[in-house]
Amino acid sequence: MDISVVIPLLNEEESLIELHDWIANIMQSNHYSYEILFIDDGSSDNSWNIINELSNKNKNVKGIKFQINYGKSQALNAAFKEVQGDVIITMDADLQDNPDEIPGLFDLIKNDDYDLISGWKKKRYDSKIRKNIPSKLFNAVARSTSGVQLHDFNCGLKAYKREVVKNIDVYGEMHRYIPVLAKNAGFSNITEKIVQHQARKYGSTKFGADRFINGFLDLITINFLTKFGRRPMHLFGLLGTFMFVIGFWASAYIGIIKLIKLYNHEPTILVTDNPWFYIALIAMILGSQLFLAGFLGELILRSKRDDKRYSIQHKINL
Repeated sequence: MDISVVIPLLNEEESLIELHDWIANIMQSNHYSYEILFIDDGSSDNSWNIINELSNKNKNVKGIKFQINYGKSQALNAAFKEVQGDVIITMDADLQDNPDEIPGLFDLIKNDDYDLISGWKKKRYDSKIRKNIPSKLFNAVARSTSGVQLHDFNCGLKAYKREVVKNIDVYGEMHRYIPVLAKNAGFSNITEKIVQHQARKYGSTKFGADRFINGFLDLITINFLTKFGRRPMHLFGLLGTFMFVIGFWASAYIGIIKLIKLYNHEPTILVTDNPWFYIALIAMILGSQLFLAGFLGELILRSKRDDKRYSIQHKINL
């Protein structure tokens, strides 16, 4: 199979038929073998019924329905386990991603041997205050901290080799950082392509301003996991040892000074009346806790991971 189109969605009943027909026309005109995989992320509208109707008309349409809303990352992760195409293309269901970009993305993967192509919505039709300016700031920070030089991490229109999606684990809210996850998995041939952005035709956006705050927190998480995810003791153990040594020598210094003054019959105060004693004590406690955190991290890594992150209610053609 040439192409798998993955479309996560939440309450997008107005756009699904139009989006399906558009994608199907592109596939047929280019003679691609394909599948369209819709992932209904717990919609409360008529989206799942429409997906069922589309699958009855077109055997290439497949679907996954979550029991409740688990988020875009879980939807993509579930889809990536099922896809069969040589090239995987993800896009949003709101018609803001243009299906006419599919042939160009496919050619870059197949002919130029890229691992991942990320769309870049250079010209946007969103509100500048709500999305454009915050998005530019977010992407600038993401580039500088992750080392992946992309202008638009949030763009839902991306293309992947099948090997990429089969070797990454998209969890939490990490869908924004799939290029970073791919790079960490050894797929470094990553680039971007300017794609056409379209104004939303139906409904309203499902994302608020909090996505940028969550995005920065996720970026901190992924940077930590990149450097220390497989060796947490290297971070926590080092910090814990450093804090404990500082506390230990500070306590020893306080005690030695106390003994010297007592030996020389000089006036002195109780050790517990010295504020530096409590600073030293806190440093030793923090050091011990950080060291323990490192041990716990190592134990967690060696335990079996719980992959039950979402509950699928229905599947179509899978």
